[in-house]
Amino acid sequence: MNEQLNIEGLIPVVIQDAQTLEVLMLGYMNQEAWEKTKLEKRVTFFSRSKQRLWTKGEESGHFLDMVDWKIDCDGDTLLIKAVPHGPTCHTGHRNCFQTELATNFIFELEQIIAAKYNSGEADSYITRLREQGLNKIAQKVGEEGVETVIAALAETRMDFVNEASDLLFHLMVLLKEKGVSLEEIAANLHERHKQKK
Repeated sequence: MNEQLNIEGLIPVVIQDAQTLEVLMLGYMNQEAWEKTKLEKRVTFFSRSKQRLWTKGEESGHFLDMVDWKIDCDGDTLLIKAVPHGPTCHTGHRNCFQTELATNFIFELEQIIAAKYNSGEADSYITRLREQGLNKIAQKVGEEGVETVIAALAETRMDFVNEASDLLFHLMVLLKEKGVSLEEIAANLHERHKQKK
């Protein structure tokens, strides 16, 4: 687990989306801001412009709930993984760097699938798949796998991209049905990679 952090003055704090791993913003903390963040599990900075503690989202409602934290190798920078409640940037963008696309949209898609999966929305394709059960979901993965192979061998690059996207989407629905997360798959692949070195 994380070691104890004692802050002298201000240190930079990088905020990362706990699910997508996207870098959302950079702020600064003093010891008091850090203690408040640990206690409330909600990110609080020391605002250099306001010269006071400032909980992200205190006006907008777009809070950052802390999930985990790490200290860098020099012990002078903090990384916080957080769950954002709405846009992080005051401009309304998802992050303060205004990147056009989440760096790991696959993880965001996992959240979208989970939300739709449990919503019961009648007009949702994911709901219809869920209602048809495990066999139908697994069958769709098989169908999309075959279509991806055909596209790879005999169709255009864009056809292949579309079929591969369909395959990945349906595989993610199957993972949800089986209660397996992308994080678990990534951990398994990482462990297998380490064993082969």
